[in-house]
This record gives sequence, structure tokens and C-alpha cells, in this order.
Amino acid sequence: MRKISLFIAMSLDGYIADNKGGVDWLKGQGNDNENIDTYSEFVKNIDTVLMGWNTYHEVTTELSPKEWVYSDFTTYVITHNKYISSEKIQFVNINPVDLVKNLKKKTEKIFGYVVGLILFSS
Repeated sequence: MRKISLFIAMSLDGYIADNKGGVDWLKGQGNDNENIDTYSEFVKNIDTVLMGWNTYHEVTTELSPKEWVYSDFTTYVITHNKYISSEKIQFVNINPVDLVKNLKKKTEKIFGYVVGLILFSS
């Protein structure tokens, strides 16, 4: 059975997004050489990423609009809206718990969450 790992960025006061839903604060406050890069270590061991629509939208419009940063992984975007899936990005309308149960049966590889507050609290 697959192992599940969660990676979530959060401010010191416990917020994932600012009061307008933005996550531009994730870019940091200075020289990246001074910061510990835990994310690069996390993604070395995963093959699948789960996220909600809001997180997907932030990544594609604000954080990395020119490049899909999860191209090395199969990504499941959980949404009630209908979008055309590709080989690497699957838009699904499924309960996150059911999706995780189904994915855990597939292989022995680890998969990771990159989630926003709404999906995380589901």
C-alpha cells in the first residue's frame, strides 16, 4: 500500500493564504540560499500530487503561470467544475478521501499532497 505524505506551507500565524486568497508570500523574503529547502527533499520521493482547484488556480495564474511546476508528477486537481484532463493533470470530481483510498491501492510509491485549506479540511 502506498504511503501518504503531506507538504503544506503555512505562515507562522497559521495561515495558508492571505486575506484575499493570495499566496505570493510563499516566494519568501530574501535570498533563497538562507532558507532551508524542505520542498526539494519532499518531492524526491513522490510521484503523484493532489490539490484543490484554488491551489491549482494560484499555481497557474500567480506562482508559475509560464511553467507547470509539477510536470514530473501525475497531478489530480479536485474540482466540481468540468475541465479537460491531460496525461499529467487529471481534473476529478471526487471526495478527497475516496480519491486517496483509490490511489493508495495503485502502487507502492509515495504520493504527496500540495493542498490549500479547503481541500486539507475536507
